[in-house]
Amino acid sequence: MASRNEPTGNAAAGTGRVDWVDYAKGFCIVLVVMMHSTLGVEAAAGKTGWLHPLVEFARPFRMPDFFMISGLFLAQVVDRPWRQYLDRKVVHFVYFYVLWTTIQFAFKSPAMAAGAGAGEVIRLYLLSFIEPFGTLWFIYLLPIFFVVVKLARRLPVVLVWSIGAALEITHVQSGWMVIDEFANRFVYFYTGYVLAPYVFTLASRAQARPDLALVGLATWALINGAAVFAGISTMPYVSIVLGLLGAGAVVTAAALMAQSALFKPLRSCGRSSIVIYLAFFLPMAVSRELLISTGLFDVGTLSVLVTSAGVVGALALFWLVRGTAANFLFERPAWFRLAEPKAQSALQAAE
Repeated sequence: MASRNEPTGNAAAGTGRVDWVDYAKGFCIVLVVMMHSTLGVEAAAGKTGWLHPLVEFARPFRMPDFFMISGLFLAQVVDRPWRQYLDRKVVHFVYFYVLWTTIQFAFKSPAMAAGAGAGEVIRLYLLSFIEPFGTLWFIYLLPIFFVVVKLARRLPVVLVWSIGAALEITHVQSGWMVIDEFANRFVYFYTGYVLAPYVFTLASRAQARPDLALVGLATWALINGAAVFAGISTMPYVSIVLGLLGAGAVVTAAALMAQSALFKPLRSCGRSSIVIYLAFFLPMAVSRELLISTGLFDVGTLSVLVTSAGVVGALALFWLVRGTAANFLFERPAWFRLAEPKAQSALQAAE
């Protein structure tokens, strides 16, 4: 059995990346864009579409899996000196959060100012450094998780995991996103950190026995779907069970997808998941307004088209600015570093 510091998995030839991790992140980031796109289209149209049930089906596992995957490779770096650790796991995300929060406010402030005044825009912008703004809460929360795990790494694993589970089960509702989402999500991040070898073993076994993996996925889908549409998926205890089962299901599905060329676009999304996460809001919003104005599509089809525009538009922007003066949008500049970049591990997370 691999130690916690030595995850095993299939690495893509010549890259050192674990292929199914990219597929898992790609799958999840598309689900995230789909959720925002679908809910935005439905709000604008004043009715729900045929894609809405899929968005609801994914709700129990969409973010738990993202956080679990984010913790998978942490054991490889958690013991690094604080300066190096903070540079990679805190300053990295702080840079992108500040930059893209500012960009989002630049686009949204005219409408906000027209409705509430310039003073309110300034207040909300300053508040965004305490209360995450819009879609960017995920990268606001990740550095907090990284620091907490490093501080708690000498504590008994069972104790830390139990505290995280208790917080999730409690369904904390303080009214502050950072507090509430920390309580709801930390257990999944920590699970990825402490159970990484078992997660990689699950992926390997799924690839070795795809027939059993498909049976397991079908069983999980029935359980998850029944809980969601029975209205019990958010209940205490049920939510954490569905979150952990769903995260395992996404790992299993990603391991199977990694064996087929049919799903390669998802791998590309996973390799650039942070790019999509940062930038999808703009092509999503623009395409939504343009497509709704045509009156040519039903709500479900609109949701699919807007989702596609959000993903493709973000990737297109990334490719357009590569090698130009605007590459600071997706690449942290040298002046915003605490330490020199280190050689990456043989196995890499899809960041």
